Amino acid sequence: MTGPAAPQGGYRPFSVKTKLGALVVISVLITTGLLMVAVRTDTELRFITVFSMIATLLITQFVAHGLTAPLDEMNSVARSVSHGDYTRRARGADRRDELGDLAHTINRMADELEAQDLHRKELVANVSHELRTPIAALRAVLENVVDGVSAADPETMRTALRQTERLGRLVDTLLDLSRLDNGVVPLKAHRFEVWPYLSGVLKEANLVASQRRTTSGSGNHSRTDVHLILDVEPLDLTAYADVERLHQVVANLIDNAVKHSPPSGAVTVRARPGHGSQSLELEVLDEGPGIPESEWHRVFERFNRGSAAKPHEPGADGGTGLGLAIARWAVDLHGGRIGVAESPRGCRIRVSLPGLPEAHG
Repeated sequence: MTGPAAPQGGYRPFSVKTKLGALVVISVLITTGLLMVAVRTDTELRFITVFSMIATLLITQFVAHGLTAPLDEMNSVARSVSHGDYTRRARGADRRDELGDLAHTINRMADELEAQDLHRKELVANVSHELRTPIAALRAVLENVVDGVSAADPETMRTALRQTERLGRLVDTLLDLSRLDNGVVPLKAHRFEVWPYLSGVLKEANLVASQRRTTSGSGNHSRTDVHLILDVEPLDLTAYADVERLHQVVANLIDNAVKHSPPSGAVTVRARPGHGSQSLELEVLDEGPGIPESEWHRVFERFNRGSAAKPHEPGADGGTGLGLAIARWAVDLHGGRIGVAESPRGCRIRVSLPGLPEAHG
């Protein structure tokens, strides 16, 4: 856990510079005191010089050890991190000097690298799992056709096509994720009419669901029993956004809501004008089990698949867990906000898009 950064400028009573200054002052005082003793007691100057040097070296050694020992440990921790060991942390992050700042920075770096390493391992594991299922199913279908167990009839080919389409969707999702990480997707925003646009998105979602029926063992459970409802007020509402990126947002939110809906449930897409010029407030509501408030902050994390634990439950469809992360990315590109809102029933995701930039307002 990282705390607030220590101040980088100004005077700090426990800084390294202050300690070095104190060391110089103490050394001068010791030397001056011994010289005064020598003058009053007629002690030879050479003895005073030797005593002064010994006392100064002892104090310097004590202060230097307090400065270099933490540096040696931090160097060891940094070397371990560079070799892939992200479990070690530097001590002394609570020090009130520059060394404490350095220890805090090293520990924060180790935390971030550890999180990135965990993310990379999750990516490999999840993508491997997602690829293995449709490939295995597609291979089984083709092997049956080649071995003469099944005929290459339309139904068999449709089964193979469904697996190929699932692979294509996974590849598209990974490409979106790559663009997300590289930041190479520019916004092409323009004004559009909300009702016909969202109506087209919902019709496409219904069409895709009707064309992809549940396939045993495919991990792709397209729901055809969920009703999609569009609620736009006023009907002539217009907004300013990138319609391609917004399509990713709405389609992923609808897909997630449908997966978690009860049998014969309803998913409502609601649109209202926002507070700015051509701004937009979108909500997607379902009638599913909802999301505990303690999990709201994790909803848009990558590979977060929700809490459905049983294969037959709504939402346990073997998805990649990337849809909502991509939706958040698309909203962030617009400078908008996305999050879970309170709802008396089911889950409610709210999206706010800022509309026209102030320079164009």
